[in-house]
Amino acid sequence: MNNPRVEKIVRPFAALAGAMDLLTGLGLVFLPALTLTLMSVPVPATEALVFVRFVGVFVGGVGASYYVALLRENKEAVWEVFRFTLVFRGAAGAFVLAAVVSGLWRWPWLAVTATDWGIAAVQGWLLCRREDCA
Repeated sequence: MNNPRVEKIVRPFAALAGAMDLLTGLGLVFLPALTLTLMSVPVPATEALVFVRFVGVFVGGVGASYYVALLRENKEAVWEVFRFTLVFRGAAGAFVLAAVVSGLWRWPWLAVTATDWGIAAVQGWLLCRREDCA
């Protein structure tokens, strides 16, 4: 079912979500200490920054997937990215929440959970509005 109001906001929302992850991923790869500081989370020891960079590749890849879809002629591609990234956003948010609750990470990391789950909620809502979920 095509809902014109939903269709109108899908592409701008995908562009914003993609930009956020793509830029965060690039920051984690090339400027990990600065990026973590901007996120208000502790910066690990220098030897651990390689793992932060590794995570940045995945975060950036998720962000880039939105743009791959946006650049395709097939309008269904953005919806597929919404479906696909729901899993990653849900898992990332749950992991961070568990790490904070268990005391491994400090509370400012919860911004990652809030962001990922917030975007997943909007994507799920848009998908349900489009597909008439009951």
